[in-house]
Amino acid sequence: MILDAARLEVRYAGTERLALRGVSVRVEAGELVAVAGPNGSGKTTLVRAVTGLVPLGAGEVRVQGRSLARWPREKLARVLGVVPQREDIVFPLRVDETVMLGRYARLGPLGAPRAEDLAAVAAAMARCDASALAARSTDTLSGGEWQRVRLARALAQEPSLLLLDEPTASLDVRHEMEILELIRELVDHGLSAMVITHQLNLAARFADRIVLLNEGRVVADGAPGDVLHRDTLTAVFQWPVAVTTWRDGSPQVVPLRPGEAAE
Repeated sequence: MILDAARLEVRYAGTERLALRGVSVRVEAGELVAVAGPNGSGKTTLVRAVTGLVPLGAGEVRVQGRSLARWPREKLARVLGVVPQREDIVFPLRVDETVMLGRYARLGPLGAPRAEDLAAVAAAMARCDASALAARSTDTLSGGEWQRVRLARALAQEPSLLLLDEPTASLDVRHEMEILELIRELVDHGLSAMVITHQLNLAARFADRIVLLNEGRVVADGAPGDVLHRDTLTAVFQWPVAVTTWRDGSPQVVPLRPGEAAE
C-alpha cells in the first residue's frame, strides 16, 4: 500500500469543530481514488494532513509503509507529487523553469539540470499539453493554462503517488477530460493517484474508488456504484438528486430542480 492514513483528526487553531474526525483513507499501488464531498467537508484538509502540512491531533499517515514523520522532506518529494487547490504566482518564471522546479528534490539546491531532467520536463509538459507555453511567463497564463503547468511540474518529479486537489478547476471540457484521461493512463501504467474533486460524474467514470466526506467524516468508501446512491448524496449535499447509469455502467448524478421527482 502506497498511502495509508488511519483515524486522522485535525483541528485548526481557534476553532472548536474538528476539520477531520477519525478519517481513514488508503491508496493502493496502481489505484485512482477520488475524494468528494460538499464544501467544508475536509477534502483539502485531508491533502494537507497526508503531506504533513497540518499537525495531527490523532491518527497516523504511512507512505510506502513508513510513518510520514520518518520521511525526510526531500525524499518524500520524490514519492509524492502534489498539486494544491490554490497557488499564487509570487515570482513569475518562464513556464519551463516552473516545471523544472519539480526536479528540485532530485537536483538539490545547486544542481544544474542534466539531460534526464530536461527530458523529464519536456515529457511532462507534452503530456499536459503545455509545450507551447514553455517560453511564456507564468503571470501571463490563463487559469486553465496555469493548472496544466502545475500538473506538469508534479509529473516532472516522477513520483509514485499524485495528490491532486481539484486538478480540473478552471479547465474547459476538452482539457478537463484530457487531464483525467492522462491521470487514468498514468495510473494504469503503475502510478497511484488521489484526486480531490467536486465532479461526481467524472469521478464515477475514472476512479477505482470514491471516498465521500461530510463534516470531516467518511460517509462512504468503495466502488463508484457502491457510493453514489441517491439517498446518500441527497443527505450529504442537502439537495435532491437522481442517479442514472451511463453506457459504461458508471453511475451518473443529476441534480433535480425544485418540483422534479427522482425516478
